[in-house]
Amino acid sequence: MHTLIQTLLDASAGILAAAAGVTPMPARQPIAVDSRFAEVNGTKLHYLIAGKGDPVLLLHGYAQTSHMWRPLIAELAKSHTLIAPDLRGFGGSAKPDSGYDKKTMAQDVHALAASLGHKRVRLVGHDIGLMVAYAYAAQYPAEVDRIALMDAFLPGVGDWTNVWLLRDLWHFHFYGKTPLALVDGRERIYFEHFWNDFAADPAHSVSEADRQLYAAAYAQPGGMKAGFEVFRAFEQDAKDFAGFAKIRLTMPMLVLTGEKASGEFLIAQGRLVADQVEGVVIKGAGHWLMDEAPDQVIPKLVSFLAR
Repeated sequence: MHTLIQTLLDASAGILAAAAGVTPMPARQPIAVDSRFAEVNGTKLHYLIAGKGDPVLLLHGYAQTSHMWRPLIAELAKSHTLIAPDLRGFGGSAKPDSGYDKKTMAQDVHALAASLGHKRVRLVGHDIGLMVAYAYAAQYPAEVDRIALMDAFLPGVGDWTNVWLLRDLWHFHFYGKTPLALVDGRERIYFEHFWNDFAADPAHSVSEADRQLYAAAYAQPGGMKAGFEVFRAFEQDAKDFAGFAKIRLTMPMLVLTGEKASGEFLIAQGRLVADQVEGVVIKGAGHWLMDEAPDQVIPKLVSFLAR
């Protein structure tokens, strides 16, 4: 279905260009993206996989799923194998009652990579995904070629409680029986807070189609509870990360942040935990870097991962 739709869109674009007297661009060849499941580390993960070459693990954040990486997958699939899991508790993955500390979530992803035969990987993480990516690199440093962290923060590193995104501290403590009852059937309303308030411009944030997709994904049984648990685990994450930070990472690290979001803060945190850090503030962007500024973010990631 996806291939058929893309073919029709490409054909329509060619007809419109011809009518306007413009030579149409060649139709873009669709990228085959497989949707699979794996039983790893005592849980079931859903993941997307595409391309061929050196493996890159793409780790999504809160209020999104592995779907967020499809634009990057389209750019990298010719030169890399892209593996984008739904993290424990999210999307099509299982939603157990526990295991939402980022150390355990990283062990899930590591087990997935091992099950696919990959002993050395490149990591990209956004939001909660960057915390999982860091926990992966800290636990398995010899198995990580390079790592990219995208806009959020590292619990337990430096003065992390004062990061700009924590101005809305309430949602990091919004879990339990009453919050779950409040958002039941109102998932879209809750997530609008994130998609709108953390964007530089709500009109140029996560698309309407993707908002519908993500809201439906989190509305699955256990979905909201699992999402809340990643916040409940921050206290444990802070303890774990403070311990990890005692041994600095030596692989190259790229840190991308939104000017209107975490700004220089995550870059400074990166330099507290790693030796080779390239930091880039994406001008005019908020938290949703892949959605707000793909023309700036995707080329930087492609360049970094291809070195």
